[in-house]
Amino acid sequence: MSGKIVKLLISKDPQSPMLNVNQMVLEFEKGIFGDRYYNQVGTFSNKGEIEPDKDVTLIEIEKITALNEEHNLDITVEDFRRNIVVTNCDLNSLVGKEFQIGEVVLKGIRLCEPCKYLADKLSEKKTLTEMVHKAGLRAQIIKGGSIDLNSQVEI
Repeated sequence: MSGKIVKLLISKDPQSPMLNVNQMVLEFEKGIFGDRYYNQVGTFSNKGEIEPDKDVTLIEIEKITALNEEHNLDITVEDFRRNIVVTNCDLNSLVGKEFQIGEVVLKGIRLCEPCKYLADKLSEKKTLTEMVHKAGLRAQIIKGGSIDLNSQVEI
């Protein structure tokens, strides 16, 4: 299976909007350089404690598109606050598995379920139930490196 990156996103802190970037540097046991979790200031950060499921998050554009079409919504990829948006890649199948994006090696740790934060931000409680098991993947960085919009997801 091979997927394509649609967007790369980071945010410096929980209140800042997600910023589109053309390239990201992922560091082993740190996260994505410039992102809120790299600096241990993310909403779900445990200060000083490195948690592998906070390194990087991914989501499939197809899941967001389907939600929007089915419920006549306009939820953006930025609203989900995931770092890497992909297409043509079944992220759920990657829990417990290693995969590669460019020179970076990641391991799927667990599904990234929708949270109350997202539902409150969007005033759309249905996102909690509609996006269960569809809201992405939390992954650990096994081998760091740089990725860009041309990097492929290789399983």
